Amino acid sequence: MATGTPSAVQGRCPGCSLQRRLRPDTSRCAWCSRSCPGCGETRSATADQCAACERRAAGRPACGPCARCGRRRILDAATQHCRPCHTRNPDTTLPPPTCEACGRPGQWIKGLCKSCYQRSARTVTARAHGWARRLTDVPLWWQDLAHHLATHRNPVYAGDVIARTARLLHHAPAPTPAALLSRAHDHDPQIAQALTDFFTTHGHLPPTPETDTEDLHAAARRQRRLDATPDPLRPAAQAFADHLLAQRAHATKHGLRPKQLRTAEVRLTTVRDLALHLHGQGTSTWSSVSTHDVEAFLARNPRRRAAHLAGLRQFFAHAHRTGLVLHDPTAPLDAPQHRGFRGPTLTLDHQRALYQRWTRNPDTHPHEAFIGLAALLHAATTTELRHLTDDAVDPDRRTLHFPGRPHPTPLDSATWTALRHCLDHRAETATTNPHILTTRRTTTTHAPAGPAHIRDSLAPVGLLPRILRSTRLLTLAHQLDIELLTASLGMSYSGVTPYLNPAHPADTH
Repeated sequence: MATGTPSAVQGRCPGCSLQRRLRPDTSRCAWCSRSCPGCGETRSATADQCAACERRAAGRPACGPCARCGRRRILDAATQHCRPCHTRNPDTTLPPPTCEACGRPGQWIKGLCKSCYQRSARTVTARAHGWARRLTDVPLWWQDLAHHLATHRNPVYAGDVIARTARLLHHAPAPTPAALLSRAHDHDPQIAQALTDFFTTHGHLPPTPETDTEDLHAAARRQRRLDATPDPLRPAAQAFADHLLAQRAHATKHGLRPKQLRTAEVRLTTVRDLALHLHGQGTSTWSSVSTHDVEAFLARNPRRRAAHLAGLRQFFAHAHRTGLVLHDPTAPLDAPQHRGFRGPTLTLDHQRALYQRWTRNPDTHPHEAFIGLAALLHAATTTELRHLTDDAVDPDRRTLHFPGRPHPTPLDSATWTALRHCLDHRAETATTNPHILTTRRTTTTHAPAGPAHIRDSLAPVGLLPRILRSTRLLTLAHQLDIELLTASLGMSYSGVTPYLNPAHPADTH
């Protein structure tokens, strides 16, 4: 058998005291075997010395940790001190080089170690000063932007926003907030939200209503539904979408209650699905659609028959008025349904178990307890909970004014305690957001939390907020007068009527 180089053996390394494979030539592990014989630092696998010792042997100034201050600098060959320490009085004693933030030995720059310096706000300020020297026209709000990002955002993300904003300023026609935001939305939408929050909170731009943002998102959702409609049937769907928006604008202009944007999306979804069904059957014009075609489409999902038929009736009524079709194929169809409430509700035992969890369990998140109690005891909606601010709380009267309700709502002791816990939880984040329910994303802005946060807060109990609210409304509808209920909750008669005659009454009283 041929003999070769002896293989490594398992043992405890004398250098690092770890159980490793030891090299036979050094009796150490592979990492400790790469120690420089001159200074003990790690050397390259192909070199006999570390870079500092090689520079020292070649007569050049070595780069390494200073023997006096501990910083990694170019060292004097005789004293092994960096230049600042070499010019000082050698009799002066220096404190040990420790990080001012974490206290660990070793400083990298500015009295901090490398990891602490990268996480400090100094990086944002330094990057802002560096970009200010390169910009030809520095805006007056540049330093305010750097301070805002340093105090409201992660330093790594804030430094990136500074650099990308400076690049946008290089090509912006004027360094105004409006021009910069317009260019950011077109070329770098990822930083548009951070710039919008800064400009609105510092008074450079008027506050952007949330309705404007919702309109933009709703327009994008409508456009996606129109793009999914087959090309021969798309112009009629586009005209129907414009008709729905015109109806909404007309109602708003005359002081009526406009339909929600979600309603238009549901109607367009039904038209898109019908168009895909017809196009798959070979139909390319709306004028050739018959009652049999619509009935075949409705039979695909019997549970959604009433909702689909309502949208199709509205669509074909508009098509008939505009001359697109000669007759309404949905006229002979019907979808009988019970007008009472048919949603799920909770029994009394389930309500008691939830109340015990939200009032006596200290491990429950404050948001879960407040959202659950507000929906179960006061029939709060998701929109009302999202838009609650500090102005809605009255500590003297212990009331909470839900948005959209005509009068403040008196709170019971359990809900008031949960509200105080929410306020204390928000105070720990040191946020300037005035909303009571804040998330990790909204703590750095003034925007309300999204609807998903309200839903996800109740995920530990496996319930949706609307189930808790429906349970409370079903109870109040049978205990209070309908006029009193509509006046206290700000609801319409049509919204309360289904709860008077539920299809499947539950044990909620």
